[in-house]
Amino acid sequence: MSDSPASAQTPGTAAPALHDLVWPVRTERLLLRPSRPDDAAALLGYRSLPGVAEWIGGPVPTLANTEEYLSSEAARHVLHVERDGVLVGDVMVMVGDAWAQTEVRERARATQATLGWVLDPRHGRQGLATEMVRGVIDLCFTPVADGGLGLRRVVAECFSDNESSWRLMERLGMRREAHHVADSLHRERGWLDEFVYALLAEEWLSRGGRP
Repeated sequence: MSDSPASAQTPGTAAPALHDLVWPVRTERLLLRPSRPDDAAALLGYRSLPGVAEWIGGPVPTLANTEEYLSSEAARHVLHVERDGVLVGDVMVMVGDAWAQTEVRERARATQATLGWVLDPRHGRQGLATEMVRGVIDLCFTPVADGGLGLRRVVAECFSDNESSWRLMERLGMRREAHHVADSLHRERGWLDEFVYALLAEEWLSRGGRP
């Protein structure tokens, strides 16, 4: 998908809803698809692991709140990732507006996405996290006419202590744009620094979707 010469949607044209795209999307080893209510047990199986639950923004997962989450509007912004029929991770793709002055506000609507992801650590050290996030970035930057979201920019944020997350962003060629000092409250670690990374469609497409 990253070979298309077009880098973004026509200004002022809203991106399609994530779940309205054609699914599933496949990468070399993975299948990306919308979340489903019956994913609750599998999702809980890895999101409740201590090394995962430590970093997620929501409450520590239980079966009840996982089922509630999967039936909510928030789940429409999440893709689930399978390998050989097994759920191994999930990626949030929250499409939103860029900041703009009033006269050009329409051109900034639905032009960027905030990304977040979780990989089951039992499937770690195989490059799957890099592969699944790369697949989602490709989807974000692929033009609408070619089946993607046609966005111009993606952003991802993490606690500075979450080294595996920000190292993944750097492997994908994302640029650290901000280092916020002691601005993010962790439930156990207290006030931590936050890193903000970003990437433009033109950067990603100019190198063929490669880091």
